[in-house]
Amino acid sequence: MATKGVTTSFLNTPSMIGGSFKKIGLIGTTCLFLVGCDSMWPSLDASDPAGGSAPTAASTSAAVQSTATATPEATSTAPMPTSSTTLYSSTTAVGERVAQMESDLSQLSGQVTDLKRRLDEIRGSGAASATAYHSYKAEITSRLQLGTTPGNPVLVEQWNSAQGALANVEQAIPALTSLHNDCADQAAFGKFLLSTVQATYGLSGAVDEDHRRLRVLEDAVHQSLVDLDRMLTNVTQEINRHNLYVSNERQNMTTLALGIKNGELYGTNIASRSFALVEAAAASAAASGPMPSAGSEPLVIIRFDRENVQYQQALYNAVSQALTAKPNAVFDLVAVSPDRGNAAQVALNGAAARRNAEDVLRTLTDMGVQPGRINLMADSRAVANNEVHLFVR
Repeated sequence: MATKGVTTSFLNTPSMIGGSFKKIGLIGTTCLFLVGCDSMWPSLDASDPAGGSAPTAASTSAAVQSTATATPEATSTAPMPTSSTTLYSSTTAVGERVAQMESDLSQLSGQVTDLKRRLDEIRGSGAASATAYHSYKAEITSRLQLGTTPGNPVLVEQWNSAQGALANVEQAIPALTSLHNDCADQAAFGKFLLSTVQATYGLSGAVDEDHRRLRVLEDAVHQSLVDLDRMLTNVTQEINRHNLYVSNERQNMTTLALGIKNGELYGTNIASRSFALVEAAAASAAASGPMPSAGSEPLVIIRFDRENVQYQQALYNAVSQALTAKPNAVFDLVAVSPDRGNAAQVALNGAAARRNAEDVLRTLTDMGVQPGRINLMADSRAVANNEVHLFVR
């Protein structure tokens, strides 16, 4: 109770209450004064009055180190500068024309590949049919050599099978003819493309990259033309072999049919044997014949002094007259090239002359002249341009 009374007495004392209010007022005034001083003189870690931030030494060092670290990384990933020549090559008129010719070359290469595939298929099919034919023929021949009854039905059935196999071999001839025509068409397209490429060199507005692409394109077209030229030669030889083979075997089948009818073997067809002897003699004469002398008078002279020389009709007339006058005639086909210039020029002229002579050889075989009657030669003389001379003996 005494404590409670003292407390009550303390709260009710006027002097004590007034002193408390004075102390509170003094403390508040001191706080306001300190706040004003802080707004007048900011502390060292306060923000910049202008609104910016004052970077510390540590942050500045870190920023410099970060920049130095990022610089090599950015340099290592930066793309290499593109050559201005390459950029111009795709935008120049010559570059666009080269791109179109590259597309034409791709088409030509695809056609050459397809032609080679067709030739391989024809050869494979013909070889299989010829194997089957000779198998049947060998069985018939062996039975006839041993002797059998006339009109043996087993031999008749085998003869019919052999006849069917020979017909399959004969079917390759029109396929080869179609292939030859397609090869000739592609060769004509290749020559046109080559002339276009060579003419593009003279166009203005090209950059170095355009001419580099033209050189690559020209080499590729040359290679395609070489492939087509060889294919034309091979197909022509295949056609001649098939025609000769089928013609001879038809006659042999007729002789076999007569042998089956009589029950005895007579041998090969007389016409085929005589024809083989004549061809062998002509081929032997062609192979053993000497090079025609410079003073000999050729039957035909074909001068290749321009593109697309039209010599076929004149050649046909001359060869027809020669064969009419001398049926067993043998021909010497000489590729004549100029002998002037350095060694490289002479070699190039000789190669071009041989290609021209091969074209004439294909023309002669297409006209019906047997390859065994033609002897292909090459010579170098004092002529202005490449020539092909045809001699008869």
